Amino acid sequence: MCSASSLFSYAFFITKTGSAWMVLSREFVEYVAWGWDNLPRTLLMYYSNFISSPEGYFQTVACNVPELAKTVVNSDMHYISWDNPPRQHPHVLNINYTEKMIASGAAFARKFKQDDPALDLINKKFLRRRNGLFTLGGWCSGKPKCTEVGNIYKLKPGPGSQRLQRLVAELTLKAQSGRDQCK
Repeated sequence: MCSASSLFSYAFFITKTGSAWMVLSREFVEYVAWGWDNLPRTLLMYYSNFISSPEGYFQTVACNVPELAKTVVNSDMHYISWDNPPRQHPHVLNINYTEKMIASGAAFARKFKQDDPALDLINKKFLRRRNGLFTLGGWCSGKPKCTEVGNIYKLKPGPGSQRLQRLVAELTLKAQSGRDQCK
């Protein structure tokens, strides 16, 4: 995949930062685990004393390997509200952020206080979850609906998974449009 001569033709690497929330491809994980060259181990040592190394290690590895840099999609799919300029911690979300969260199209949001009414609204409106029950799934059976557990191996995409699929497709399309996601 990557040769040591192509990676270490420079005596330095460019550090990157980003979200600690990410999806890693199999190719990337294999590269980091099997280490065809010394970059993943070198960076692991470099980041071992950082407070939040997951916010830099993976991004730096991916963006310094040309074959992997082409696969980077720069989005963690989260709605997070920060101060401007950002402080160490994001705002705690509540019902007042609901419209902004929905308008963002993000698949995930953080951070909430336990039992915040915004979570009840998300459960009801988007997950169609009733109080104290699981989110309805393809395994639901019985009348009324979901009063019995049906085939637990049956997977049936619901509106939430369809929204997630659209979001991932949009992000992938943007990343493939030629714009370097590592800049």
